[in-house]
This record gives sequence, C-alpha cells and structure tokens, in this order.
Amino acid sequence: MRAIIYIWVPTLIFVLLFIVMFQLELISWFWLIFPCIIFCLIAYDYFQTKHSIWKNYPLIGRLRMFFETIRPEFRQYFFEGELDGKPFNKRQRSIVYQRAKNEKQTVAFGMQDDPNRIGFEWLNHSIYPKKADVNSFRINIGNHQCKQPYNASIFNISAMSYGALSKTAISSLNKGALMGNFAQNTGEGGISDYHLLGGDLIWQIGTGYFGCRDKNGRFNELLYVEKSQLNQVKMIELKLSQGAKPGHGGLLPASKNTPEIAKIRNVEPYTSVHSPSAHSEFSNAKELVLFLRKLRNLSKGKPVGFKLCIGKKEEFIEIIEQIVATNIIPDFITIDGTEGGTGAAPLEFSDYVGMPLTEALVFANKILIRFELRDKIKILVSGKVVTSFDIIKMIALGADGVNSARGMMFALGCIQALDCDSGRCPVGITTQNPMLYRGLDITDKSVRVFNYHEKTLESLAELVGAAGFEKLQEITANTIFKRISENKYLSYQDIYYN
Repeated sequence: MRAIIYIWVPTLIFVLLFIVMFQLELISWFWLIFPCIIFCLIAYDYFQTKHSIWKNYPLIGRLRMFFETIRPEFRQYFFEGELDGKPFNKRQRSIVYQRAKNEKQTVAFGMQDDPNRIGFEWLNHSIYPKKADVNSFRINIGNHQCKQPYNASIFNISAMSYGALSKTAISSLNKGALMGNFAQNTGEGGISDYHLLGGDLIWQIGTGYFGCRDKNGRFNELLYVEKSQLNQVKMIELKLSQGAKPGHGGLLPASKNTPEIAKIRNVEPYTSVHSPSAHSEFSNAKELVLFLRKLRNLSKGKPVGFKLCIGKKEEFIEIIEQIVATNIIPDFITIDGTEGGTGAAPLEFSDYVGMPLTEALVFANKILIRFELRDKIKILVSGKVVTSFDIIKMIALGADGVNSARGMMFALGCIQALDCDSGRCPVGITTQNPMLYRGLDITDKSVRVFNYHEKTLESLAELVGAAGFEKLQEITANTIFKRISENKYLSYQDIYYN
C-alpha cells in the first residue's frame, strides 16, 4: 500500500501530466519520452529481485549505487587531507608527479605531519654536511660464482607484467629505464616486445614459468636459454611469493589470454591459464638452491636470485642453511613486504598475510650476517617505496638497493583510482583496452619515468650529504630515528639491531 501511495501514484500523475502537456503542444517529443523512461526504470526496479534497495526505493536507490561508485574520487578530490590517502597520501603522490614532470618540488609553510605522533621518523643530520655524488648510487650484483655481474642502479622498476600493465605503460617504463640507465623487472608474465626497447631487464620467473614452460606448465630449458641470453636480460629473479598475495596463485582468464599474450607466455590462446601457488620444479630448500644453480648455468653465469615475502622464519633460515651446505650462493635476494600491492589480490591476503617490509628486511639481514653471507648476497627490497626518504630508510636497515612499482606508476600518471584489476584504468596503465591505453603517450611518459628516477636520486644525494656522508654505504641504522612513545624515541639501531 505504501508503494502505491508514495511511488506509483505520484509517478503515474507525473507521466499523465506530461502526456497532457504533449497533447496541448506545450512540450516536444523529448520531454514526452523522458518521463516514460523514468517510469520504465521505476517499474523495473520495483519488480526485480536482486537489489533490495532498488526494490524498496525505485530509481532513488540507483543514486546510492552511483555515489558509491564515485566515492573514491569524491574522497580524493574533495575530502581527503594531505596525509589521509591510502595506500599513498596526496603528499606522496604529488612529489612523484612533480619530479616526473620536472616541476617545483618544494613545499611552503612548514611540515604537515605531526613530529610528536608515535611512529614519526626522521633523519639524524650533521652540522657539517657534505656533498654526495649521485653517480655513485650503483651496486655490483654478482658474487664470485657469477660470470656476468651487473652494475645496477640502487633504484629500479619493480615487477609488473605485460598483461597486468598495458603495452604503452610497459614501453614507457622500458624507454625510461634506457634513458636513466636503470633496470625494469619484467614481472612473471614473460618478456614481451614492449620490454625489448633498449632498457635493462630483470627477468622474473614465477610459478607459471611463463616464457620458459612446456605444454604441461613445467620448466623448459631450451626456451629459458633462448630468453636468458638476450643482451637486455641482465639478471634472473625466481619469484617464490609477492607481498600483495603471498602463498596465493593466480588465474589468467581465457578472455584476456589473447594470441599476443599467449605467444609471450608460451600458452594456448583463449584458454584459462592457472599460475600455481607453488613451484613444480622444487619442493624444499635444497631443491630450490639446486634450481637456482641450474638457472645460473643455463644463462651462462648471469646474476641469479630469488624474491619472496617472508612468512615462516624457519623456512627462510632453512634456505640459507642449504646455501651454506651446498655452497651454491645466489647473487641477490629480493625482499617484498606485505604492503606491496600492484598485483590484484584477495583482501585477506593483501591486508593480513606476510611480514611487513621493515621487519622482513631486518630479519633477512641478520640471518645473512649470522651465516657470513652478507658480503656475497645483495639484498633488494620493494614495498611502498616512492621518496628518497623511503630509500634511505631501507638502506639504513640493511638493503643494498630498492625497487618501486607504484612510484613508477605515479610517474606514468596513475591517479590512484583503485581500479587496477577492473580493466578500466582511466589513465591507460593497467588495462588492455585500446581506447584507454592509447591516451598514454610513450614519448612523454618515458621522459617522466626518467625524470622521476633522476630527481629522486638527486634528492637522495642531498639527504646523504645532509647526514654528513659522501657515500650511500655510510648510512647506518644510527642515521634514522623513530618515536616509539609520547616521550621516547630511538634510532633504528636501538630498535632493530640491539
């Protein structure tokens, strides 16, 4: 009865009024059709059974869904404070945009963060600052067992696959890496033509062995040899897990498995391809280490390492024990924090599985020191690294180099629309829709990637100099301080290493 009184009676009067006005030639066809469309929508909403709000509040209920859809944009543009945004606040996004565009990078009127809040961190500067050389921010990756060591930038592009990212995004990243002499991690989706535009590559191999797999999804040595010996491939990274979804596999839907993608990944086109949660070539620490040796030998001695988000500590220790026992020493280990997040992931895995980067880095560093391997194995890290202060914190905790994924995406023009897994990325980065990715100009965006990398390292050099050092390697855990309570603060050394 309420529906008849409050919905259908007013709607019917509304439609009849427009019909009468049309008969009197007071309105045109458009204004006659418009109320009829409204009437049909209300009728549909009232009789459908899938949406309770639509049924109880025809038409008006749709407004709720519309506002729910644009809620992230409204928050970002109208209500979000400078330090409120998640996973990256406006302050962080803005500095990347400014550096990528080579614009003003200063802020006015003082800090906006609260130095008295628990968790606030700062650099311990010197009254005798020095000048650090940005050109020295490079590391040699490759121990005595490596025949082709790689001289890498300490700041590189983290793993993002073609398929997850568009062809224009991958191309822009690779050309930017070429311009800035740093490396791009391919992600586990294989090496595409868009990766082969001149920039150095870190070829990542995941559980699906994409690009080096047989028809049954097992590792194919011949295909691996072919790809690993490409001149652009400087290092090989075996991915055990990633921060966004550690311990979780993936699925490439048949609809997204185009002939181009299928060729790159060496799978059948238009079939659903499962990326398992675990590797099929090894099932324990010793087999993992032996497989790493195989990858190094087949690549003719290029640097080989593995990437993981640390979970059970004893499993990581077991890997290190096997490295010592077999004397098969990888050249690097990439530590991904649980806060990593370019990969589309279930909420529970993204938010609650895996060790945060800071704790994982400290733990891995301590274990390598304990087993006297620290001087032989480089530690690379990834997970919410976008500013030079993020980099210097990781170096202070023991990292040799850092990788950034979302920082590089911001440099490409990412607006943090949080639509990465929908195929509707508004700036054409995480989509395969030609109507969207054509808006991402490779010539312009590659320069922005180069600028972001260059300006971030220049800022890092200023921080190192302000701390009273000339070399990045002089940064220690005593350089960074953190407030741990209202009236107490400690250095990283006291918090994590004492």
